[in-house]
Amino acid sequence: MHFPLLSPQMNEEFERRLTRIRLAMQRTGTDAVLLASTVNFFYLAGGIWRGYFYVPAAGSPRLFLIASPKEAEGIETPIRKPEQIPALLAELGYPVAVKVGLEFDDLYYSEVERLRKLFPEAEITNASAILREARMIKTPLEIQFMKEDGLHQSAVYSRIGKVYREDMTDVEFQTEIERLLRLEGCLGFLRVAGSRMEINMGSLIAGPNADEPTPYDFSMGGTGSDPSLPVGASGMIIKPGMAVMVDMNGGFNGYQTDMTRCWTLGDVPEIAVKAHECSRAILRDLETFSRPGVEIGEMYRRAVRIAEEWGLSSFFMGHRHKVSFIGHGVGIELNEQPVVMERNKMLLQENMTIALEPKFVIPEVGALGCENTYAVRADGLENLTTYKENLQQL
Repeated sequence: MHFPLLSPQMNEEFERRLTRIRLAMQRTGTDAVLLASTVNFFYLAGGIWRGYFYVPAAGSPRLFLIASPKEAEGIETPIRKPEQIPALLAELGYPVAVKVGLEFDDLYYSEVERLRKLFPEAEITNASAILREARMIKTPLEIQFMKEDGLHQSAVYSRIGKVYREDMTDVEFQTEIERLLRLEGCLGFLRVAGSRMEINMGSLIAGPNADEPTPYDFSMGGTGSDPSLPVGASGMIIKPGMAVMVDMNGGFNGYQTDMTRCWTLGDVPEIAVKAHECSRAILRDLETFSRPGVEIGEMYRRAVRIAEEWGLSSFFMGHRHKVSFIGHGVGIELNEQPVVMERNKMLLQENMTIALEPKFVIPEVGALGCENTYAVRADGLENLTTYKENLQQL
């Protein structure tokens, strides 16, 4: 089946997700949304196909498929081009929508303008924000998928130390980890939001490369190995006294977990060990503090205060280049809402899924710290990425 969530067996799951979208639509007074992005197709249908998903504020949604290989069934209608949609909606008895949402943030400008012309009398608004709000709160099934991701990712991380060889470059080491991920069943790519966020299968940051800025808004930098992708491993040889931070792909089923662990080659300075333990202390604090109703900005402020108390502020969330967040939502995309930053006044809600990454950069040594993916529960944060956090030696 192309679209698992549209099957009778998954009806309840589909209705849960549809209800979340409609609640977000109600808050903005949106009569209908027309979706075309791969992310939102996957969210609503459990698969990806070329076409459009029309979701009215009430009544049955309609899936318009281009080049459909089968006869129309259920809520599916085959089309050749989107210009057929208005007449088909009228023929099917859908009311004329006064306010229609399109995915401004997820489609090319030309696509948005083409779809805008389908509803010449309607007010056209940004549906990307509506869908991000809906996807921010996960269903039990979505969290189960992410737990499975965490188990696979942890299994790979447990084998990382075994693939290191003396005089390896960071690129060679990362390539071996990528191989482990693919053999474990990883899909091999990271789906990220935004046209200015690019990455391969993750980042391996070793030694001084951690202090090199990147043009992307990532917590850790690195020059990369080519100007076309200036982030992550640079091709340098991993040498004694360096820390190696591994922040690799956790996508095995259309969802993702985000997890970072650190290794060292030989001994590293005491301040590096201290920074790693401070990261773990921040995570322990936030795991119990972060409950539904807590302001997200306060999570950031607590992390900053702990780093200050440990005397590590100048290294926290970067050294030469600092970022202004310590975490982010994660799910179908690696960087979903909410962003854990100081100015975010949003309150935590149960079943949000958030990656927290309090990290440090010690000049010449490397990046230290841990990152876990959590589900927000009534009594705190449930860790979905449970591989051990201690600083290990290669």
